[in-house]
Amino acid sequence: MEGKARLTRWAGGAAVALAAALLVASCGDATPGRTPGTPAAPAAQAGHAGHGVAQTPPTAPLRAGERFVTLTIPEPYRPSAPSGGTDEYRCFLVDPGLTGPAFLTGSQFLPQNADIVHHAIVFRVGPKEAEAARRTDAATPGEGWTCFGDAGIENGSWVGHWAPGADETLLRQKVGYPLPAGSQIVLQIHYNLLAGAGGTDRSGIRLRLADGASGLTPLDTGLITAPIELPCTARESGPLCERGAAVEDVAHRFGEQARRTVDGLTLRCGQGAPPEPGPTQHCDVPVGRGATLYAVAGHMHLLGRSIRIDLNPGKPDAKTLLDIPAYNFDDQAIRPLAQPLEIKAGDTLRVTCTHDAGLRAMLPALRGLPPRYVVWGEGTSDEMCLGLLVWSPQARPGA
Repeated sequence: MEGKARLTRWAGGAAVALAAALLVASCGDATPGRTPGTPAAPAAQAGHAGHGVAQTPPTAPLRAGERFVTLTIPEPYRPSAPSGGTDEYRCFLVDPGLTGPAFLTGSQFLPQNADIVHHAIVFRVGPKEAEAARRTDAATPGEGWTCFGDAGIENGSWVGHWAPGADETLLRQKVGYPLPAGSQIVLQIHYNLLAGAGGTDRSGIRLRLADGASGLTPLDTGLITAPIELPCTARESGPLCERGAAVEDVAHRFGEQARRTVDGLTLRCGQGAPPEPGPTQHCDVPVGRGATLYAVAGHMHLLGRSIRIDLNPGKPDAKTLLDIPAYNFDDQAIRPLAQPLEIKAGDTLRVTCTHDAGLRAMLPALRGLPPRYVVWGEGTSDEMCLGLLVWSPQARPGA
């Protein structure tokens, strides 16, 4: 969202890169027949293995002018984590067959092998970028290409996501993500092999499309991130409990973009110095251009305890946009606002996350791993602090 709200853009190679996480399906108000889940108490995470059972998600009826397009990965893919890790991020190009402009008004990712699919992000790319994606795909053995950090293709625009608990939701407002004619979809899938599960995957996605002449207001996805500086507990010890060694380990597993992400968050949120180590971290992000906000979401991994997003914290007009005091990895649904909210240029957005290194000894998925100082990283055993905003930025003057 660089230039739209001076929020950090999801870009693996930038100095303030976010590194892959998840989220933002097609937004908003609860789908008919679906009641948003109540976050479970933190203790409930002790039994979380990191994956769920594939289920057929509920389907809301098509609204006037909408149609469904269902796409799948061209061939089954068998993930293999590089550099001795347990995570792979793989991107697949799928074609919605758009001969004219359209709007994406809803999306439902369809995980085929839920034992290994951790999350997915949906990117839109134009015809020029799609040609680059096809070249990358052709030059990479197997289906798709490795894509830690982002879609691995320039100018990919985040238009959807799937994570546990994030079924399709629909905004009641007349909004959608614009898809110009010839646009292609890149599915970035995070495969987690931590529990030893294997096999192939051929996941898919169901797009809810409306005609490009339907007069919908264009949506965008804003991302705000905070650093992770979580030391080992007093009962833990080992070489990775030293911060420098932990950063080197993340860079080894995910590439130098992972180091740049950690350094970028330090620069942007810590005024150039690492934030004080501890379970709770936050970051303030100035808004450069106004927007209408419709929905919010938050994302952490298995050590997450709580997450919140605030507007103008500490000021008379402060508002809490998202407050999940007992984070549940298996309930990552988007939270629509009761009413759309106008965000002004000059406002400040803050994301705050609390993590608990003590959960490492309680969770079956993490119990056998060596203790580590946790920084921002793309693996399930690493952590994130990510706030998402589904909004419509105001047009630039003269645009």
